[in-house]
Amino acid sequence: MEHVPALDEDLKKTLGPATAKVLAEQLGLHTALDLLHHYPRRYAERGELTSLADLADQIDEHVTVVAQVADARLLTYHGSRGGGKRLEVTITDGSGRLQLVFFGAGVHKPHKELLPGSRAMFAGKVSRFNHKLQLAHPAYEPLGADASDRDAATAFANQLIPIYPACAKLESWKIAKCVDAVLPRAQEAVDPLPPGLREGRGLVPLTEALLKIHRPATKADIEDARQRLKWDEAFVLQVALARRRHADSQLPAVARRATPGGLLDAFDAKLPFTLTDGQQNVSKEIFDDLATSHPMHRLLQGEVGSGKTMVALRAMLAVVDSGGQAAMLAPTEVLAQQHHRSITEMMGELAEGGMLGGSDQGTKVVLLTGSMGTAARRQALLDLVTGEAGVVIGTHALIEDKVQFHDLGLVVVDEQHRFGVEQRDALRSKGKQPPHLLVMTATPIPRTVAMTVFGDLETSVLDQLPAGRSPIATHVVPAKDKPHFLARAWERVREEVENGHQAYVVCPRIGDGEDDPKGRKKASAEDEAEKRPPLAVLEIAEQLTRGPLAGLSVEVLHGRMDPADKDDVMRRFAAGEVKVLVATTVIEVGVNVPNSTVMVIMDADRFGVSQLHQLRGRVGRGSAPGLCLLVSEMHEASPARARLAAVAATLDGFELSRIDLEQRREGDVLGQAQSGVRSSLRMLAVIEDEEVIAQAREEAARVVAADPELEHLPGLRTALDALLDAEREQYLEKG
Repeated sequence: MEHVPALDEDLKKTLGPATAKVLAEQLGLHTALDLLHHYPRRYAERGELTSLADLADQIDEHVTVVAQVADARLLTYHGSRGGGKRLEVTITDGSGRLQLVFFGAGVHKPHKELLPGSRAMFAGKVSRFNHKLQLAHPAYEPLGADASDRDAATAFANQLIPIYPACAKLESWKIAKCVDAVLPRAQEAVDPLPPGLREGRGLVPLTEALLKIHRPATKADIEDARQRLKWDEAFVLQVALARRRHADSQLPAVARRATPGGLLDAFDAKLPFTLTDGQQNVSKEIFDDLATSHPMHRLLQGEVGSGKTMVALRAMLAVVDSGGQAAMLAPTEVLAQQHHRSITEMMGELAEGGMLGGSDQGTKVVLLTGSMGTAARRQALLDLVTGEAGVVIGTHALIEDKVQFHDLGLVVVDEQHRFGVEQRDALRSKGKQPPHLLVMTATPIPRTVAMTVFGDLETSVLDQLPAGRSPIATHVVPAKDKPHFLARAWERVREEVENGHQAYVVCPRIGDGEDDPKGRKKASAEDEAEKRPPLAVLEIAEQLTRGPLAGLSVEVLHGRMDPADKDDVMRRFAAGEVKVLVATTVIEVGVNVPNSTVMVIMDADRFGVSQLHQLRGRVGRGSAPGLCLLVSEMHEASPARARLAAVAATLDGFELSRIDLEQRREGDVLGQAQSGVRSSLRMLAVIEDEEVIAQAREEAARVVAADPELEHLPGLRTALDALLDAEREQYLEKG
C-alpha cells in the first residue's frame, strides 16, 4: 500500500510542539494532511467589508471579521478594585457595527494601532454586554499599508483572505501561516479519483484543488477547488459503503419463507382492519429479501403512526413460520414493555404457543429487560435457548453473553439512531449464520442522508397513515410576548380532559438536582429566556397541580425513576386513570395512548425539529383530532421561533428533516453519533449536494463491481484507509 510519509508526519516537526499541541487538542489536526484538509470557512476580500450583521446568531462562538475602525475612546474607570483604563473601539463593515473592549495594560498597543480609518482582521469570542454585541480583548492583524506588519499587509493586498475555522488559542491568520508551512507538500497528495472519472467529470487534479482552496487568486479558483473536493468526499464515502454492500451480498444466510396456512396467515386472518397499500408493498419487499440466501439489510422509515410495528411484526412471524426466531431491540425499558404489550394484544392467543388456551399455530412472545425478577428472567432465557419463544422483545439486556438463541433468523432494531453499532453487532452475532436485519426509524431521513449514512441498507418508506388516524394541529404559544396565550393553553388542556381525553406536558429537564445545567454552555440565542435553566418536569408538575390544572390527576414520568414506578405510571396513563402526564422526552418514541389528544411542549425551542415532530406524533393516535402547543419565550424574529414555525406549518416529516439537517449540519456521518459532532464531511453538505452524492454513488458501485479490493486503484485505497480509521472501519463492518 502506498504511504505518504511527508503528509503523515506529525505537525510538531514543521510547526513546533506548542502550535502542534493547540492544533491537535483544539481542532483535531495532527498531520500535514489533516491541516491541508482544514479548509477556509469563507474568504474576505481586500476592499470588501465582510458582514458583522450575522454575529447575533454566534454568541459564544469564536469569529474572525474584517472591518474598519470607526472610532476609539480611551476611558478611565473607577471600580471596587481600584481604577484602570478601558479602550472602547467601534468597528464597522457597512452591514453593522461592533464594539471591541480592551482593559488595563492591554490598552496601549491597540490604542496606537487601531486608529479611525484603519482596517484589520479581528478575532475573538462574541459576547453581549448591555444589549450590545462585543469582542473583549480580541486578537487583531492590521491590514493597512501603514500597519506595523507590512509583510502581512502585502501578502493580503492582492488576495482573497481565507478565514479559517479557528479557536481561542489560534486565530485564523495564524492558522493561515501554519497552512503556508505545509502547502508545498500538497504536491505529494495521492489522488483518490480514478483518472477516467476525474477527466470525465472535468475535475481539477487534487494538488491543484488544495492550492486553490487555500490560496485562491479568483473566486473561480474557489469554485473549481470546492467542486473537486466535494467529489473526493462523496466518492470515497460511497466506495466505503459500496464495498460493504458487496461484502454483505457475499455472506451466507438462511432463507426464511412464511409457511402457507401458518402463523402469519393465522395472524392476518384475525386482523380487524385492512393493511394500507404502503404496508402491503413494504411487506412484499421485506418478504422477498427474507427469501434470499444472503442477509437482508433494510431500513424501514415512516412517519410516527404509519404502522411500522405492524410491518415488522409480520416479518417476525414469517421468520417464526420458517422455524427461526426473531428479536426486536428497543432503546428503553418503557418502549420494550410497550412493544411487548401491543404485540401480545395484536396476536392474542397466537402469542401463547405451548400455553393453556394458546393456539396450536402460536408461539411464545417473551420480554427480556434488565429490571426483570430472577425467576422471570431465567424462564425467558430458557424459552430462547430451547426455541419455545419465537419472538423476543427486549432492551440491550438481549445482548448479554448469557443470552443464547435456538436459531436467530431476524433482528429488528427500533429507533436505530439510539443504538451503538457494537450493540447491534453483538445481537447479530448470536445467530448461527448472520441473521437478517431490519432497522426502523420514525425520524424521516431525506434521501441523500439515507444514501450517505445508510448507504449500505436498502430503504423502504411508509408515507401513508392508516385509516382512522386524525390530523394534528400545531400552534406556537409565545409565552413571553403574549402570556394570555399560555393561560389559554392550560384552559385547552382542561377542556380536553373534561371531554374524556388526556394530555402530555413535555419539559426539557427533570429538575431533581442531578440534571441542573451548571457549567453547561449557554445556548447562542439572544433572548433573556436562554439565561435561565430549561423548565423542569418536577417544577412544572407542581405549578400545574397548584394552579391551572388543580383538581386533575397529574403524574410525572422521567428516565431516572425506578423502572417499576415508570411502568406503573405508564400503565395507569394508558388505562385513563392519569389525565395529565408531565414528562421528559422519555415519551418520545413508541408510547401509544390513543386517548391522548393534546400535548404542550415547554421551552419547545430547546428541542430539535425532528424531535418535536417525533413528540407530536404521540397525540392524535385515536379518532379524535390532536393538538400540539409549542411554548416558547424566544422573540418572534429569532431563528428558534422560525424553527418552531416550520414545525407548526407542516406534518411532513421528510420536509422537516431537511429543515433540521440544514440547520444542524450532518454530524459525523460515519461516526456513531449521527448528528452534532464535528462532521467528517468538510466540504460536502448532504442536502445541497444531492446531485454529487447520487452521481458518486453510481460511480462507486461501478468501480467496486469491477474491482472490489481496489487492487488497481492504490490512490483510492490510501484515501479509504485515511477515512476509515480503526473506529470507523469497525463501524462500517458492524453496521
